[in-house]
Formats: sequence, C-alpha cells, structure tokens
Amino acid sequence: MKIDKPPRGGDERKRDVLDRLEREIDIWVASADGDGLPCMVPLWFVWHAECVWLVTRVTNPTGRNLRDGGRTRLAFADTRDVVLIDGDVRTHRLTEVPAEAAEAFLAKTGWDPRQDSASYAFFEVRPSAVQAWHEQRELPKRHIMRDGVWLV
Repeated sequence: MKIDKPPRGGDERKRDVLDRLEREIDIWVASADGDGLPCMVPLWFVWHAECVWLVTRVTNPTGRNLRDGGRTRLAFADTRDVVLIDGDVRTHRLTEVPAEAAEAFLAKTGWDPRQDSASYAFFEVRPSAVQAWHEQRELPKRHIMRDGVWLV
C-alpha cells in the first residue's frame, strides 16, 4: 500500500472517530483480570451520551474484568485507520441501565438485552483518552483526547 494522502488535522480525526462510533457496530474490548491476565473480544456497542455502551455477561471473563477493573481499552478492527479509546467503566444491571441508553443499543443492534438472561449487564465506558491515526505519518499528533477532554 502506498501512502499518498496528506496527514489529517485534529478536527478531521475527531470527526472521523465520531463517525465511526456512530456507524460501526463492533468494537474490540480489551480488559485484564486482577492478576493481569489479558482478555480481548469484539462486542456490539452504541455511542450514546458521549459514552460507549457495551453489553456482555458478568459471568464471563470480559464482564468480570470490566466490572472489577473499572477500565478498558477499545479499538476498531482496521489497522490502517487506528482508533484507540481508553475509558473508565461503570456497570449497570439490566434493571438499572438508563432507558435511553438501552433503547439506543436496541435501535442500533436490534437486540434488547433487558429481555434476555439476567446475567447480562450494560457497561458504560466514558472515554478518558482517544488516539487516532492513519499510518506512520499521523503518529506524532495521534492524541485527540486526554483526561476526558477533546484536544481538538
């Protein structure tokens, strides 16, 4: 692959990240247990109220790690259009999830976990850092959010 486009500016990177958060349905979710054993799985998500909302069972490693660790790193699958989102996690039982978030998840995915097994939970990920880059040429200015504040 030949690099033939100029680097994007920060505003364009932010727009591209927000666009992907709206249109993509799957995101890689990285977590670790108390001993540091890593786990990474793809999950459906919705971008709602400036947070990423995920759903998985609290009985599986990812659910336990998100609940107990309170942190995650999210990534999209495209290695030529990298987006990494670090965030703090808040767990919501099915009976406690804000209705607007659950309805947004249902509208995007067609699945309502509230009607499924009680072992599912919603995980609200509030971004604290976002990096976005295309190829090496955009690495120097890849940080577009730090400490929960957009830099652009």
